[in-house]
Amino acid sequence: MTDNSIVEIITAIFLLIGGLFALLGSIGLARLPDFYMRLHGPAKATTLGVGGVLIGSMIFFSTHSEGFSLHELLITLFLFITAPISAHMVAKAALHIHLPYVKRTRGKPW
Repeated sequence: MTDNSIVEIITAIFLLIGGLFALLGSIGLARLPDFYMRLHGPAKATTLGVGGVLIGSMIFFSTHSEGFSLHELLITLFLFITAPISAHMVAKAALHIHLPYVKRTRGKPW
């Protein structure tokens, strides 16, 4: 097994994990019954999915091009920092306008 094939296997694993998380987040966004539950899909699972794809891309292009891919690392860090903050702001806005919720939502929003 060559070095390139090991890097490609690691890249494929990160792409598959990222794709799986993105799929689960998208299914959660489509299937969960109210806004407060649906907020978890894109905020957590899809963020991890995009992060997995970016890390896989960073590994692949760092080994197949001239050097370390800094811009993909910065995109990943920015995504991991801003996604929870934006989800928190959207949830606060939903609480402010008293969006309806289903009875099985854990913890009453207000």
